Amino acid sequence: MNRKEKQDSARYDRDYALEATMLGFFAPDGARNPTLKANKGDRVRIKITNGELMTHDIALEKLGIKSKVILEKGSSTSITFTAAQNDTYYCSVPGHRVAGMVGSFEVVEGVISNTTIAGQLPVKDGQPLNLNFETGLLKDWTATGNAFANPVINSDPSPVHEKEMHIGFEGKYFLSSGGTVNAKLTGSLTSVPFKVTQPFAAFRVSGGALQDTRVELLLAGTDQVIFHITGQGRATLQPVVVDLQPYLNKEIFIRIIDNETGISQIPYIPNDKWAHINFDDFLFYPSRPNFPNELKQKDIIILPPLDPVLNAGLSGVKAAQAMTPPKGFKVTLAAAEPAIIRPISFTIDAKGRLWVVEGHTYPVPAKEGEGKDRILIFEDTNGDGTLDSRKVFAEKLNLVSGIEVGMGGVWLGAAPYLLFIPIDAKNDKPAGPPQKLLDGWGVQDTHEVLNNLRWGPDGWLYGTHGVFTHSNVGKPGAPDSERTKLNAGVWRYHPTTHKFELFAEGSSNPWGIDFNDYGHPFITVCVIPHMYHVIQGARYQRQAGKHFNPYTYDDIKTIGDHVHWLGDRGPHAGNFRSASAGGGHAHAGAMIYLGGDSWPKEYRNEIFMNNINGARLNVDHFERNGSGYVASHKNDFLAMNDSWSQWLNMKYDPSGSVYAIDWYDKNQCHSPNPDVHDKTMGRIFKITHENDKFVKVDLSKASDMALVNYQLNANDWYVRQARTILQERGPNKKVHKALKQILSTNPDVTRKLRAMWALHVTKGFTEKELTDLLANEHEDVRSWAIQLLAENKSVSPETLKHFAALAQKDTSPVVRLYLTSALTRLEPAQRWDVLDALVQKSDDKDDHNLPLMVWYAAEPLAAIDMKRALLMAEKSKLPKILQYTIQRIGAIGTDESKKVLKELDSKLGKNGHSHENHESQMLIGKILKN
Repeated sequence: MNRKEKQDSARYDRDYALEATMLGFFAPDGARNPTLKANKGDRVRIKITNGELMTHDIALEKLGIKSKVILEKGSSTSITFTAAQNDTYYCSVPGHRVAGMVGSFEVVEGVISNTTIAGQLPVKDGQPLNLNFETGLLKDWTATGNAFANPVINSDPSPVHEKEMHIGFEGKYFLSSGGTVNAKLTGSLTSVPFKVTQPFAAFRVSGGALQDTRVELLLAGTDQVIFHITGQGRATLQPVVVDLQPYLNKEIFIRIIDNETGISQIPYIPNDKWAHINFDDFLFYPSRPNFPNELKQKDIIILPPLDPVLNAGLSGVKAAQAMTPPKGFKVTLAAAEPAIIRPISFTIDAKGRLWVVEGHTYPVPAKEGEGKDRILIFEDTNGDGTLDSRKVFAEKLNLVSGIEVGMGGVWLGAAPYLLFIPIDAKNDKPAGPPQKLLDGWGVQDTHEVLNNLRWGPDGWLYGTHGVFTHSNVGKPGAPDSERTKLNAGVWRYHPTTHKFELFAEGSSNPWGIDFNDYGHPFITVCVIPHMYHVIQGARYQRQAGKHFNPYTYDDIKTIGDHVHWLGDRGPHAGNFRSASAGGGHAHAGAMIYLGGDSWPKEYRNEIFMNNINGARLNVDHFERNGSGYVASHKNDFLAMNDSWSQWLNMKYDPSGSVYAIDWYDKNQCHSPNPDVHDKTMGRIFKITHENDKFVKVDLSKASDMALVNYQLNANDWYVRQARTILQERGPNKKVHKALKQILSTNPDVTRKLRAMWALHVTKGFTEKELTDLLANEHEDVRSWAIQLLAENKSVSPETLKHFAALAQKDTSPVVRLYLTSALTRLEPAQRWDVLDALVQKSDDKDDHNLPLMVWYAAEPLAAIDMKRALLMAEKSKLPKILQYTIQRIGAIGTDESKKVLKELDSKLGKNGHSHENHESQMLIGKILKN
């Protein structure tokens, strides 16, 4: 400590120094998120030093103070305060607290001491055993392999560890299986057996939190493992306490194992320097010793071994050959560099051609007019699987991240704009300059910008948006009052009315959206659980940040019954170590396969997504459950077997085959530094089944009646393309008549829905026809009728009566879900009767979506009529509606709101002492106290 540090330290009664990493805050003695203590009135400083290149800070929850944010490894910051109450310290950077950067601060009385009772060495034949290595030798131990050839070390810094690492061993010596310098060494070390003569033992350990770097205690004679522990990925030795009471007077022995080389097979992932174990000072204790920096198994997040990766940096042809698709399928190279470089998004047009964006500008937006992105049109002209025709449609575009074609032009997500480029169809050239339809899209994090544009069944253009980019979207020149704020979520834009909406809020960084046979959208996301059924008006679990509505109180979680990473250290740590679970946390693309009958039936309506870190196509299976779905993990469809592979999206074509774009790059993580990304490579692959037959089509030339008939095609590519062309051509009585015939007579509900969607986009429905469909026998038809009736954010009084009747009598939770979505679009004063029925549906109390969706619809009513809102909430059979309503009224904060809550408190007190009444009264008391 230099003079300045000594002077600084003297100013504080308690001066704590912690290292900050995503795994937690670490004390110098190795303790993770240690409990920091002080006496009341003490002047306290908590200083953190960054242990990695990452943004961190430290904050106190109750006191409401936080430090400045640090980024560089080795940089420091601190908070100072006077100890007055117990508190929680944590990192306030979004997502870091959840990842484990949180600990306790305690105000205590008396002397703060870290002393513990003394231990003693085990004895054999009257002599203490060399279990603390104080002989400087391996006496009483037997070694195998080369990890323990020269393991006894007597200096700190250690000659086999990095110099800044502090080991903190007891006595003169400690043991290491190679340290960070010789982490590739493997082997084991086994002690002689000895009798358990005390009820407790402790020893010190550090090193890798890996399955194959561990210390075991075993019963002699049976070799049964009775205890095992690893390090936690740090160098400082920490004490481990073992309860040996069940084994008193039995013989045990110690085995120290290092079977982990740490050698990475992934080119840009360094070898794991923590593939070793350090050990010292095994002692018996007469009672359980207490160590302030005790290492407990529950605090260690053990990583599985690195996944084997067979290839890296292959040519396009070799990359296709290296993939392992299921039997009956093959993968071929359709295009590769230099014909395609950095493909970031694509779509397929009505001629079966691929429109592909080359993202040369990413990750740094160019100045206006200086973009480098371009749009290429690819076509397979002869069916040989190669995209032999290549045209440049447009160049000098800026930060394009999403593309869709239809309705007379090309639609581009190019933050800060949503653009439209009209098409000269005869020449495949722009018919005019790009038009700025919307602006205000954020660019704070350029891999979380608006992306993955896709036509919805309702004729809107849908897209996704990431959590760390903050947008304020509106027409160019629009004031804030006419703009929509969004970060994570799903948005939509209507191509003819030019309305823009936030369809659903939340998730993390969705980079894929698709619709199933029932028109239900799903998104795939990263870092948090990956699968969400997207409901209009819903609010979903967020990776970071708060919902725009402060009265949300809770949000809807994933429909997945699984994640694609292993371990509890967080999703990032599971990358490259989670092949058996699906490969890791990062997903790109979403394709619900509806490509016809040539692929086996088992793939229809299943969702495919690329697992970037796992270099494989994950598949999830949807099962209806209540108002929504459960998504289960199926076997991965395809392994790329190439660590540079980065498929960003997949889509099926007119033949039922699937095209995929591959941003081929050894760096799989976003960086604002353009130099870490390769600028020369890119691929397009084609997946075909042996039953697929190449077809050459041009739906743009099809007659109106042919387009109607395409609504019955088994391949949804025809359905979607034909519907969009019909939408562009506009209303047509013959088309309407034919579609209504399908709606009324086709027995398949999915075909009825297709007819409904086509009628809607061609303005073929009257309000009466839609309200008549509210009595249809199929729940999905009734549901979509509700959504389409509420499309314009208003309904007639007659329709509202129909909604109230459905809320009371309809047996379908799917219908009730669509009713709640519709209500979120209507003026709050119109919602009372429908909500009054919905809150009393006890069948929905355990539904995945409905309790919260009902709350999102009901929340504004508290501001209209507090008493009526409470009366409705009291009747609720859904969980937490009453508590949420109490909170919402409490947030109003007026004398009238307090009076209403006092009256409710009195009423609840007279109604008996149920658990729910007690909970509500406690909440009211807390609100009134504040």
